[in-house]
Amino acid sequence: MNETELLKLTYPIGKFEWPENPTSEAINQGITRLEEFPEKLKAAIAGLSKDTLQNCYRPEGWNIAQVVHHLADSHMHSYLRFKHAIIEDTPSIKDYQEANWAQLPDASNTDLSYSLDLITALHKRWTLFLKSLAPEELNRSYFHPERAKHYPLNTTILIYTWHGEHHLAHIENAKKKGY
Repeated sequence: MNETELLKLTYPIGKFEWPENPTSEAINQGITRLEEFPEKLKAAIAGLSKDTLQNCYRPEGWNIAQVVHHLADSHMHSYLRFKHAIIEDTPSIKDYQEANWAQLPDASNTDLSYSLDLITALHKRWTLFLKSLAPEELNRSYFHPERAKHYPLNTTILIYTWHGEHHLAHIENAKKKGY
């Protein structure tokens, strides 16, 4: 497999493009897409066998089950980062080692029920919270020390909208042609 093919498997919908000043329309669409995400995820994995859940989306990538568990872990971190950014003045957040988390027993098995339940409840709370924020609150940010970068909440909504769709595309690729 050449580098271009591997890049397409890694970023099937392309890399996230950072908007400098997201519009209120883009933000609202992002919140709606976050709200709809749990149902899209459930539809993407409906009826998959345990064998298919072990399919990886690219060589040396995660399998479908790990992707679902990762989505629960990642979106949980994001939700908490949003809350910190609202109640603290530009907090520094703690990163986590995604690859190591994906190897833990709760994130590497084919029982997806508890991660799907968590994602459903989490996205309900997250979108209720986001809808309650005033535009000036969405301009608040947190600082990611490992990346030395500020993350404004309005842009981070769009990052996690992309993140969910990015992994839905991984799941579709793994269903069609597992590695």
